[in-house]
Amino acid sequence: MYIIELKERQDKTTNKSLNYAYSQFDTLLKDLRKKELPEDIIKSINQNVKEINSSTETDKNLMKLLNKEQTQILRLVRKELRLIPKNHYTFLWMALGIAVFGLPTGIIYGKITGNMGLLSLGLPIGLGIGIMVGMWLDSKVKKEGRQINVD
Repeated sequence: MYIIELKERQDKTTNKSLNYAYSQFDTLLKDLRKKELPEDIIKSINQNVKEINSSTETDKNLMKLLNKEQTQILRLVRKELRLIPKNHYTFLWMALGIAVFGLPTGIIYGKITGNMGLLSLGLPIGLGIGIMVGMWLDSKVKKEGRQINVD
């Protein structure tokens, strides 16, 4: 079984953000075609593509539909096949680094110096640690061949 093609639309050329979302979705489909996927996953992906191809929505509503269907596909392949979009862990760990490492470091530094105004010094430290961990995890996923070329 084969993943069906996304139909070209006339209205996507006038809206830059819609054009970008449409090309992102098409890139996702092209990347998934390169992978060996089980039949049930392909059927589910084809349902999402058929939903977009048969839609008569325009502009904002089409953009919402594209984002919804892309999110469903990404959740499905992440859950069933452990395929991860590029930079997924980097973005995730940026926030976690700030919360887990940055704030406690800032609080400790503020308590030691007696000036809680220095709390914000821990945030860039946490951000840096989070980015390093996230980039390491993303490179590991890429080496394993489980990365999808979608932002």
